[in-house]
Amino acid sequence: MARFTLPRDLYHGKGALEALKGLEGKKAIVCVGGGSMKRFGFLDKAVSYLKEAGMEVDLIEGIEPDPSVETVMKGAEKMLEFEPDWIVAIGGGSPIDAAKAMWIKYEYPDITFEDMCKVFGIPKLRKKAKFCAISSTSGTATEVTAFSIITDYEKGIKYPIADFEITPDVAIVDPELAETMPQKLVAHTGMDAITHAIEAYVSTANCAYTDPLAIFATTMIQENLVGSYNGDMEMRDKMHDAQCLAGMAFSNALLGIVHSMAHKTGAAFADYGAHIIHGAANAMYLPKVIAFNAKDETAKKRYGVIADFMKLGGGSDDEKVTLLINFLRDMNDKLNIPHCIKNYGADSYPCEQGFVPEDVFLERLPEIAKNAIGDACTGSNPRIPTQEEMEKLLKCCYYDTEVDF
Repeated sequence: MARFTLPRDLYHGKGALEALKGLEGKKAIVCVGGGSMKRFGFLDKAVSYLKEAGMEVDLIEGIEPDPSVETVMKGAEKMLEFEPDWIVAIGGGSPIDAAKAMWIKYEYPDITFEDMCKVFGIPKLRKKAKFCAISSTSGTATEVTAFSIITDYEKGIKYPIADFEITPDVAIVDPELAETMPQKLVAHTGMDAITHAIEAYVSTANCAYTDPLAIFATTMIQENLVGSYNGDMEMRDKMHDAQCLAGMAFSNALLGIVHSMAHKTGAAFADYGAHIIHGAANAMYLPKVIAFNAKDETAKKRYGVIADFMKLGGGSDDEKVTLLINFLRDMNDKLNIPHCIKNYGADSYPCEQGFVPEDVFLERLPEIAKNAIGDACTGSNPRIPTQEEMEKLLKCCYYDTEVDF
């Protein structure tokens, strides 16, 4: 038996933010990140609509990119004091992911972070509050997913929390919010979205309910991402829908080792002054993982189907896989994303020598590989790597060398 779970209600299209007026409750707490939602007036609008719905409103502001365990715990304490019956998260993946984790701790104050990370092991929520997610970026699709990514900075590891319990009750996908994204964010979130779609399609948990979402999202992103990056707002709006469809697919079909590797390398070199931004990590690793997974015949055929839908050409599945890899690498070039960690600058742009020194990478490689294999996303990858294979694959992602194993 399989399960397919999405938010109870999804409001989409320009002006969808007004759906907040229809929420029924007494108290709402709004979780938000740095300042763009406030700067562009969307936070004030959200608060106004909630008050119009008759609710008392409080805020948890300043949720950082790659939210920490500490941020989650502090936010949950505020929720315990305020006692909201609606948690409303607005912004990119970070405030929404943080709010999901806060929600768990709010409903179960004694739960530990370790218990929260047990895959599909969270107890029933909604005894205290329901959850509304409003996305401002076109990539993570956390507004419709059963996932949250929280960073333990002491360990330098990003942990995925995975459970259908944290799938939001209401998702608001209003493209007006996405139109405010800076160009670099458009690139990274867009490549995150196409990774979601491709990984969901070849996942061992794919099914007839997820495949149409994944394949259609892939073609939508193919048609609209570069134009969105270059400032076409009609394409930007379409990307907001495309990433949501990809999210619906992967939330139910799960992901693969592109995400496992991105989770475990993202904060692994923070002591050298930067993170490998999640979407950029996915963009760099996806072509390598496709080459690795394509050694599995079933995965190779499914990559071939993706290439066919994208009209990339190719007479055999091997040719189609090569054309898909080449397409993705070309997309990275058009979006100013490096091809490997060695050339990944601290600002995320390509450079001759990136911020991660070779000797440091090689020293930390065995532990990173071990953590990546243990990541929640690895189990649904079509080919499960050994420790040796994961280390070799990560080396290919560092040096941009061919995957021939």
